[in-house]
Amino acid sequence: MVERSLIHGRYQLLELIGRGGMGEVWRARDEALDRRVAVKCLKPLGTRQDEPFLRVLRERFRREARVAAGLQHRGITVVHDFGESDGVLYLVMELLDGRNLSELLSAGRPGALPVGEVADIAHQVAAALAYTHAQGVVHRDLKPANVMRLADGTVKILDFGIARLAQDIGLSAKLTSAGMAMGTPHYMSPEQIAGLTVDHRSDLYSLGCVLYEIATGAPPFDLGDPWAILIGHRDTPPEPPRLRRPELPPQLDAFILALLAKDPAERPDDPAALARDLLVAAGHHTTAALRVPAPRPTERLPEWTRGMRPGSRASGSWSLRLPPPDRTAGLTGQWTGLPPATVVEAPPAERRGPAPEYLAVLTSRHRAGLSLGRLGRWEEACDVHRAVAAERERALGGDHPDTLNSRYETAYALGRLGRWREALEGHRHVAETCARILGPDHPVTLDARYETGIALGRLGRPAEALALYTDLAAARSRAQGATHPETLRARHGRGISLGRLGRWDEALEEAREVWAVRGLVLGDDHPDTLVSRREIAVALGWLGRWEAALDEYREVRQARERVLGPGHPDALTSRNDEAHCLEQLGRAGEAVELYRQVAAPEDRGAADR
Repeated sequence: MVERSLIHGRYQLLELIGRGGMGEVWRARDEALDRRVAVKCLKPLGTRQDEPFLRVLRERFRREARVAAGLQHRGITVVHDFGESDGVLYLVMELLDGRNLSELLSAGRPGALPVGEVADIAHQVAAALAYTHAQGVVHRDLKPANVMRLADGTVKILDFGIARLAQDIGLSAKLTSAGMAMGTPHYMSPEQIAGLTVDHRSDLYSLGCVLYEIATGAPPFDLGDPWAILIGHRDTPPEPPRLRRPELPPQLDAFILALLAKDPAERPDDPAALARDLLVAAGHHTTAALRVPAPRPTERLPEWTRGMRPGSRASGSWSLRLPPPDRTAGLTGQWTGLPPATVVEAPPAERRGPAPEYLAVLTSRHRAGLSLGRLGRWEEACDVHRAVAAERERALGGDHPDTLNSRYETAYALGRLGRWREALEGHRHVAETCARILGPDHPVTLDARYETGIALGRLGRPAEALALYTDLAAARSRAQGATHPETLRARHGRGISLGRLGRWDEALEEAREVWAVRGLVLGDDHPDTLVSRREIAVALGWLGRWEAALDEYREVRQARERVLGPGHPDALTSRNDEAHCLEQLGRAGEAVELYRQVAAPEDRGAADR
């Protein structure tokens, strides 16, 4: 964006505020209305090869931007305009004069805000959330950096719609210690951690985390690595805020604990009304009757959480060499446009748990295993992943995400080597462990179950694979939606299993439904859509409907040649499919010509070698 200072012929970019993983934010002037605005520019969208995905992303961006622009409340940042300019998606918002709660916490001593200010922020944020929730809009990533207090005392929530858009771009859950689901670990609800569908009550839990931190100076679960933080949110009752700061009014203490209920149904039905009462309670310390969920029995966190590095939080003294929060972190992603902050040295302390240096070595070896796999050196990759998995289990425990990640990669490498029985055992172990720790419907659990289904199919056990894929498709649909690509992938596996069982009418119906939805979601020329269309042709062939099968095979071949090029392996496979179909129709001459076209590139490749 540096080389270009005018967006859409209207917005003059004046000063870069921040730059991060999703793009840039600029202070700008609206030339048409002569006013200062903030312009958020997302990263360039990519190449034409990604067009089906980008088409979906553009539409989702427009939808999220329209929703954000439709929110009209004094507690919500105003979105004036949005669009696309030279491949860059942009949002135009009001320019705010104030500091986010991360800044306020960093500036405060000892870190917590005054009681009256906490009550006022609680009141304003709860009122803004009540408005957005009434519109059916959920934030999904509420945290101190996304809440700004202006110079006149107004409190505004930032970045509605950005959390969902980030997920669409690909910032989704992975089996690593960097975080287990969409959101920021210190402020995630238990249902987010479990990978379940979230509603407005997830925002209430995040609000409880924010209020806990600004009231006490630390988040409710200020533990070790992000994995330990997530387990704290999921399983451990929070310590009452008044135990950390006795002068807090009892009603404020009770309100925060009610927001932090593990069960969404136990969170307040009308937090805005309760927050209004806090404004009085903050001055008089009166106690109102407020239902607080009964505490669960205290559970110890796993041993591997001891001594681990903490995740990022908004406030307080830093125990590691981490900079204080960036003033632009609430805009989009983790912005890094400002100068580096002063480093705070950690006081000497007795080390408990594995040394960070040793864990870093294991991480490096894990990455080396991934690189070997990308090079096709699967034997070596398998040996590396197996060794790292054993060492991680000794150092961190069998249930740690890093250990499970290594076991998953070991099983995947075994599958690529054709050792499907061992791969099946490995994927089942990961799936069962993740189901126990994260829940049966968590995306990571479902990923491992999908690989289990592939192993069952390769081992000639289609009936077991069919049962698994059927259950998996239902679970994906519950957790991620009926049109999510992973749901469709599970349904694709189900259709293949039906075919392997000889149930071709059902396989054809499933393939047609998946192809239709993939076309709408991913685009007609997306590789997954074309794979589904090929499965339609396969089923038609097995049903003896070769003329119809030929039409489908030909459409797939033409699309692959157009998108990938005539020499691409998938395009050559499609020619082979079409030739086989022509043979079945007795059109041998046409089939021979296609077979020659398939053989010619292979002969040229052999000569080159």
